[in-house]
Amino acid sequence: MAGAVEPVRPRPLPCLGDPPEPRPRRRPDLRGGSNLAALLAACESEAYGARIVGVGADRHSAAGLELARERGIPTFVERVGDHPERVDFDRALTARVAELEPDLVVSAGFLKLVGADFLAVFAGRYVNTHNSLLPAFPGMQAPADALAHGVKVAGATLFVVDEGVDAGPIIAQTVVDVRDDDDLDTLTERIKVAERAQLVDVVGRMARGGWRVEGRRVLLG
Repeated sequence: MAGAVEPVRPRPLPCLGDPPEPRPRRRPDLRGGSNLAALLAACESEAYGARIVGVGADRHSAAGLELARERGIPTFVERVGDHPERVDFDRALTARVAELEPDLVVSAGFLKLVGADFLAVFAGRYVNTHNSLLPAFPGMQAPADALAHGVKVAGATLFVVDEGVDAGPIIAQTVVDVRDDDDLDTLTERIKVAERAQLVDVVGRMARGGWRVEGRRVLLG
C-alpha cells in the first residue's frame, strides 16, 4: 500500500515597493503511480506554480519514491508496523510532513487513513482524489458499485480530507459517461485518465490562486 505526500506552499503576499519574485507553492505528495508522475511532470514548468518538496510512503517499495529520487526530491517512509499504536504512526507521519513545511498536501494514492493529529495540523490543506462522483459510491469499490447500480455517468472527485471516509468538502468533479459495453476495466481506466487530468489542473489552480474552505464549499482563487 503506497502513499506519497506532496506539499505545496503558496506564494507570499506582495508588498508595496519592488514586487518580490513569485515563489511557487510547495506541495508534498503521498503515493506512487500515475497521479504522482503527472504531478511531477506538471511541476517541471515554472508556470504551473507549484513545487513538490517531498514524497512519502508507508512502504519502501512504493513506486513514487523512486520517481521522486530521480528528480532529487526528498523522500521518506513511515510504516504503521513500526509503531506500537496507530496514533503513534499518525503522529510520526504528521511530524515527517510538517518538516517539509507544505502549504498543500496531496494524497496521490495513499491508502492509509490519517488520524486526528494529522488532520489538525493540515486542516483544509490535505486533499485526496476518489474515483466516483461523491457523495455517491465512497469506498474502495466505486467503479464496480457504479456499474452495479446502472448509473449513466461516473467520474472522479477531488476533495478536502476530513474525519470521514471520502466525505470531505468537494473541490472539483469530472464526469465520465458510462457506456453500454463498459466492464470494470474499461470504466476504471477512463475514470483514471479523467481523474489524473483533473488532479493536475486543480492542484495547479490552487497553487497559483489559492483556495479557502467555507463549510462544505471550497472556493478557488
